Amino acid sequence: MDCIFCQIVEGKIPSDIVYQDEEIIAFRDIKPQAPLHLVIIPRKHIPSLDQLKESDSALVGRMVAVANQLAKDEGVAQKGYRVVINCGKEGGQLVPHLHLHLLGGRKLSDQIG
Repeated sequence: MDCIFCQIVEGKIPSDIVYQDEEIIAFRDIKPQAPLHLVIIPRKHIPSLDQLKESDSALVGRMVAVANQLAKDEGVAQKGYRVVINCGKEGGQLVPHLHLHLLGGRKLSDQIG
């Protein structure tokens, strides 16, 4: 599979992993948009948010819970942070593997996008 995130999951591409468990991996974005920019992915390949199955609902909930914990661990929870899931090309999704961005560490724009 050519999915870059699947290759990270398999250990074929090095990344700065900050969290991992049996379902989820989180790593620092290589092109950060904020002082803290983590990418949180499921180990399971799901191409996009719009391709979730009902059975994946708990996994997405865990991804959000991991983002919340990482925001605390990275010291941005008290001042605030942003969690983003892009869906499809026009929604800004660059990698066809479900992922969540955790951004913080500075005042983020009031505008989304």
